[in-house]
Amino acid sequence: MKKTISFITFCFFASALFAKVSAPSLIGRAGGESAGSSRYSHNPILPEFHADPEVLYSEQTGRFYIYSTTDGAPGWGGYYFTVFSSDNLVDWRHDGIMLDLGTDQVPWATGNAWAPCIIEKKTEAGWRYYFYYSGHNPKNNRKAIGVAVASKPEGPFTDFGQPIVNRLPDGVHGGQQIDVDVFHDPVSGNDYLYWGNGYMAGAKLNTDMTSIDTTTITVMTPQGGTLQDYAYREAPYVFFRNGTYYFLWSVDDTGSPNYHVAYGTSSSPLGPIRVADQPIVLIQDPANGIYGPAHNSVLQLPGKDEWYIVYHRINANYLDRDRGPGFHRQTCIDQMFFNADGTIKPVKPTNTGVKAVKVKRKKK
Repeated sequence: MKKTISFITFCFFASALFAKVSAPSLIGRAGGESAGSSRYSHNPILPEFHADPEVLYSEQTGRFYIYSTTDGAPGWGGYYFTVFSSDNLVDWRHDGIMLDLGTDQVPWATGNAWAPCIIEKKTEAGWRYYFYYSGHNPKNNRKAIGVAVASKPEGPFTDFGQPIVNRLPDGVHGGQQIDVDVFHDPVSGNDYLYWGNGYMAGAKLNTDMTSIDTTTITVMTPQGGTLQDYAYREAPYVFFRNGTYYFLWSVDDTGSPNYHVAYGTSSSPLGPIRVADQPIVLIQDPANGIYGPAHNSVLQLPGKDEWYIVYHRINANYLDRDRGPGFHRQTCIDQMFFNADGTIKPVKPTNTGVKAVKVKRKKK
C-alpha cells in the first residue's frame, strides 16, 4: 500500500531522514570534562524534537534505549520511530529509524506514529523485543495500537500485521486508543498493556505478547481532580516497587505549560487506583524556563533502588499557541526519589540532567 504525504511534510522528513542516516553520532556530552569526571547529561538529552519517550535497559546489550514520538511536524504528523542508545545515560547514540509507518512496514496504518513502549523478553528461541505503539487506522479513521517484534533492541522490527487494540473499551464513549504502556508483573509473572487518552484502560497480555485477553479489559481511569492537580488526561505508566504498583499519568493538554505528571498506587496491576494525597510528581518551573514536563517513562537501575524519570517538555521558544507548542517537545531525564513511606517525592525538573551511571552487567 503506497502512502502519500504533503510536499511540506515530505520536505521536513526528507531533511530529517538525511541527517539521521548519516554515521551514528553521540550527543549529550558535557564538553571540557574528562571521561573519569562526574559528567551530566544536560536537558534535553536528544537532539531536535522528540516526545513521549520510552526508556529501556537491555539485559542483552547492557545499554539504555529511548524510543519516542518523532516530533516537530504540524498536527503530530510524524511517520516513523527512531531509537537512541547509551551506556551511561549521558552519551546518546542515534541507532536509526526502527519502524516507519510511512512505508509498507506497517500495512494497517497511515501515519501518526505516536507514544511507543517496549519490553524485553528472553525466550527459548532467544531475545525478543515487543514494541507497542499507536498509529492512524484508515479503515475506521481512528487511532489504534499495534505491535512489532525484533530480536535486537534497535531492530529491525517486523509489524504483527494488524492492530491489537482497535476500539474503545465497553462503557467508554470518547477518547483515543493511544499512549500505550507495557508492564511485567514480577508477582504473578503476567504481562499487562495499558492505554488511553480521555480514559485509562488495562488488560492482561496473552503469552504470545501480540494479543490481549479481552476478558480482562478494565477501565481504571483515576476519578476526580482538577487541571491544577490530578485530573486524568492520558499517558498511563506503571511500575512496581516494594510491593506497590505505581500508576503515573499526564494532566492537561500536551501543548499547555501546565502539562504535568500525577500518580496513584494500587495493590493490583489492574487497580483500583488510589490517588496519592500529594499526587503531583513533575510540573513546570517557569523560573528556569521549564514548561509542560509530562508524558513519561520510568527507569530503575538494575539491582539498585535508584530511579529516573524520562519525560518530554515544551521547547520554550514554541510556547505561543501559533507556534505549535504541542508538537515542539524535547526529551529530558531527571532522578526520582521516594519518601520512607513509599510516596514519590516531587521531582525537580532540571536543565542539568543526571550524572553518568555505570551498570554492572550480570554474568551470562
